[in-house]
Amino acid sequence: MRSTTSQRQHRVPQVSLLRPGQLPLLLAAGTVILLAGCKPVGPNYNRPAYQPPAAYKETGATAVVPPPNPQGGTWQPASPSDGMLRGKWWEIYNDPQLNRLEDLIATNNQSLRSAVETYLAVRDQVTATRAQLYPTLSAGAAYTHNKLSEHRPLAPAGGLSQYNDLILAGQATWEPDFFGRVRRSIEAARAGAQASAADIATVDLALHAEMASTYFSLRGLDSQTRLLQATVTALEQQLALTQHLLDGGVATAADVAQARTQLETVRAQLVDVGVARAQYEHAIGALANLDLSTFSIPPSPLDAALPKVPLGVPSQLLERRPDIAAAERRTAAANAQIGIAISAFYPNIILGGAGGFESTHGGTWIQGPSSLWSLGAQATELLFDAGQRRALTSQARHAYEAQAAAYRETVITAFQDVEDQLSGLRILEHESTVEQQAVAAAQQSFDLSNQRYKGGVTSYLEVLTAEDALLQNQRTAIDLETRQFVSSVALVRALGGGWDTTQLPR
Repeated sequence: MRSTTSQRQHRVPQVSLLRPGQLPLLLAAGTVILLAGCKPVGPNYNRPAYQPPAAYKETGATAVVPPPNPQGGTWQPASPSDGMLRGKWWEIYNDPQLNRLEDLIATNNQSLRSAVETYLAVRDQVTATRAQLYPTLSAGAAYTHNKLSEHRPLAPAGGLSQYNDLILAGQATWEPDFFGRVRRSIEAARAGAQASAADIATVDLALHAEMASTYFSLRGLDSQTRLLQATVTALEQQLALTQHLLDGGVATAADVAQARTQLETVRAQLVDVGVARAQYEHAIGALANLDLSTFSIPPSPLDAALPKVPLGVPSQLLERRPDIAAAERRTAAANAQIGIAISAFYPNIILGGAGGFESTHGGTWIQGPSSLWSLGAQATELLFDAGQRRALTSQARHAYEAQAAAYRETVITAFQDVEDQLSGLRILEHESTVEQQAVAAAQQSFDLSNQRYKGGVTSYLEVLTAEDALLQNQRTAIDLETRQFVSSVALVRALGGGWDTTQLPR
């Protein structure tokens, strides 16, 4: 321990030109002045330019609320949330059962919990990086009892060969951030943490959208079940009527067989719908991390009205989509990496100091004559690295350009997503209107065929054909209604739900 202290004092020579206490103050003041005037090297970050369109193309669906007409120029919201959904967006569907299921995601879903823990780990990295701005301090005490060889060279006659060495010392080391390496590292870490927070929002939005889509798909199947059950009841009555007509000599055995075939076919379709419903129910339970052995959702046909979704203006999408925010924050982190790479061209400057007490006896240990201290500085500049630093800097610039391109691609894909969902809603709405007309026509055809059959004018095959056409059109109408709800949820997800960039940690 003694030799280590001696070597440290040899490496950092004592300064005796100033009175004790003046040099630390002078060094601290000089360092603060230098740091205040040192701008971090590397480019400052600016968000990659992207000009959003003035308006969306596909706004024809009645379930979409377009932004108000601009007055005196382009309509610009005061904040990303103006004219948009906020908070629990799924509440626009006014379904208490859906609300309860959606609320379980925040507490139960494991994918969301994984994303949160990943963010917390990245956030801790910001704190760890910021610590590099400050000096490291250490202190320790040591006691050794030493015996020297009495036959060592130049041993003084009658000198002591055994002695104690008591040391109480501390040291401080500081690498001032003259060129901004640490500040750029903090900038990169903070941007990475914000990107991770946006990832949480992306996962959260996707999970809630998946829950709503699955739930409405299940309710659509409940509507199918209600229709098929009513059809089974009608076909049972039709079979009984056909059997009665056979007994009266009006119908044939073939008519009875056809009626029975139709009945059993619809019953099979009813069973098939039950299989699909069970799978949707299991998917909902898994999203909420519920016990699937006891979890069930009571049947509830989809009779609700499709709510209106506020669309907002395209420029809001850049602030509302968490995946866009994550890509933008990763671009900022990549920009900071350029400054970190450039800082390697500048010298490393380290300030150090040590002080404490050393004595051979405990009684004189903590006294003025036993004190020791040293102050010093070290600057190191790498003179030759065969182009490594230049290559790393070029690599960082290319990585930034790649991330900037990825950001723009994310934006482009987001606008495509919104347009896809808008066109889907518009087309489904038109298709549903046409299908309702087809249902009405099929119902009229069935009623006429049934009357003709009862009057003995036509065969039972005509009734079966009309009835099958009616059932298929009714099922198609229900399917279109379900798809409209699912597409509405997809539009909400494409618009970012109730999230915006003001929710990112600062």
